[in-house]
Amino acid sequence: MRSIQSMTGFGRAEAANDDYRLLIEIKSVNHRYLDLSLKMPRRFNCFESRIRQFLKSYFERGKTDIYITYEDYTGASRKLVYNRALAEEYYGYINEIASDFDLRNDLSAAAFARFPDIFTMEEVSDGDDRLWDIIEPVLKKAAESFVSEREREGENLKNDLLSKLDQMDRWVDEIIQMSPSIVDEYRSRLYDKVKEALSDLKVSVDEARIISEVTIYSDKICTDEEMVRLKSHIDAMRTKLKAGGSCGRELDFIAQEMNREANTTLSKANNLKKADIAIALKTEVEKVREQVQNIE
Repeated sequence: MRSIQSMTGFGRAEAANDDYRLLIEIKSVNHRYLDLSLKMPRRFNCFESRIRQFLKSYFERGKTDIYITYEDYTGASRKLVYNRALAEEYYGYINEIASDFDLRNDLSAAAFARFPDIFTMEEVSDGDDRLWDIIEPVLKKAAESFVSEREREGENLKNDLLSKLDQMDRWVDEIIQMSPSIVDEYRSRLYDKVKEALSDLKVSVDEARIISEVTIYSDKICTDEEMVRLKSHIDAMRTKLKAGGSCGRELDFIAQEMNREANTTLSKANNLKKADIAIALKTEVEKVREQVQNIE
């Protein structure tokens, strides 16, 4: 299993000699899927599919731009091309203009050659195998540099998230420890208020019925289930982070579930201390949700 990668990164590699200079740069930002964009000389277009497949073995997500620059110092890769068909069309129209307006056709060959696209420079293929032998090692080096940077940033993200999960664990444990006394206190207060209200109304109600109804309402502030689920989500995220690999989508889903439990916990908080912890917990979950967006 490979290391966790951030979705932002930059890689660069270059090769040069007396005949050519090849520069490849790779950079990426966050994206839900893998989106590769290649910008390269036309003579490399035949390698587009091969380059895409090659890079997919290094990373799986991110909006990634690949820039390929190639300079040929030999001049053998370009040739001058004479477009005879276009020249004949030009010449025909020039003769037609001269005839229509009774003009002398004094066009020289040198002036004629300056018309657009009579002469063009075209690239000459060096053969797929020769060009790919030049591209592949540079592309590999650029991809390794790119991945190395993403892994360094990924390691930082992982450590930061693990730290946040440890803090969340402590807050969950604190809420779990205080919950029984909070529920008992709430039940007692509610029972006294119900008894007082019924006494004022001079209504007689069975004591067991009062206790039953109070217990039902008291359970509505109990967050035991939310804490069990939240603790499970924290453990699941910690396991995913330590396992590594491309886990960003899974982490994002877990973070959404964490947020749901944190929201419910906060809505049930009827005690100032518990409310403060629930707010801190929700704030930390939001930070986790933002961070996992950066993981591949």
